[in-house]
Amino acid sequence: MARKGPEILIVGGAGYVGSHFGLYLHDRGIPYTTLDNLSQGRREFVRGELLEADLRDPASLRRALEGRAFSVIFHFAALINVGESSERPFDYFENNVVGTFHLLRVGLEHGLKKFVFSSTAATYGIPQTSQLEETHPRNPINPYGWTKLVVEQTLEQVCAQHGVGCALLRYFNAAGADEKGRAGEEHNPETHLIPLAIRAALGRGPALMIYGDDYPTPDGTCIRDYIHVADLAHAHWLATEKLAPGQVLVYNLGSETGNSVREVLKGVEKISGRPAPHKVGPRRPGDPPRLVAHARKAREELGWRPQYDLEGILRTAWRWHSDHGR
Repeated sequence: MARKGPEILIVGGAGYVGSHFGLYLHDRGIPYTTLDNLSQGRREFVRGELLEADLRDPASLRRALEGRAFSVIFHFAALINVGESSERPFDYFENNVVGTFHLLRVGLEHGLKKFVFSSTAATYGIPQTSQLEETHPRNPINPYGWTKLVVEQTLEQVCAQHGVGCALLRYFNAAGADEKGRAGEEHNPETHLIPLAIRAALGRGPALMIYGDDYPTPDGTCIRDYIHVADLAHAHWLATEKLAPGQVLVYNLGSETGNSVREVLKGVEKISGRPAPHKVGPRRPGDPPRLVAHARKAREELGWRPQYDLEGILRTAWRWHSDHGR
């Protein structure tokens, strides 16, 4: 008999987005348990109970969950470095795909009823439209995107077959930090634009490299859709509340507003009052000029509205990196 306890499990809850979702629940008095192998996450980001296990090892996962029942699983754990995925594709498939298969199987053994998956706009590949809708063809151009697509396709079948409600949430560019300074963006190595630009402005890192300034965009640099992690967290909870048994929901999570690399640099300089040193290099293979969400479905079906614009995102990110010396 499984003992009574929290029914929510956050997998990868010591990482960037997962920890912010944990804070969302914590601030609302909603009990949950975190599971993480701490290979990328940070223990201090976790509020409440932390179970340590590696999804690639189903025996360790079963040991960690022994005697427990979790009806809702939020799955954030993944390797996410696009460039690295091309260098280490087997590691990415083992971690992101095989690990998720183990989690899903063991979750079903422990009473799983709802499964919310952290997916990505990388499943779409090269955009065919100025804004990407959920019905856009899925044709990833890197192993990272393929791992997320394989998991999506598996969940679409397995969850419906077992009567599990499943939400596939495709993030665009997660950014920002907790307003109270309890967590922020920490990747090793760091490859994301906003933390790299802030480190350059703080003098804690090299000049930011702009990969190409000859794209067909207003200022020649790539345009991306930045969405605050607190807004992502809210969307996860709204999707969970909407899920019904056996239902598969798919939502893009983005601001629907694109900002170029140079606009982000100018924003960092405005927030900080400091220049953000940068230099221009050649384009990176596979970088589309524009990648912006069409998120009307999440607005209409979930009642979700992002609360942070780019300035708000940069403000929270600047405060985090300034205060934490990274």
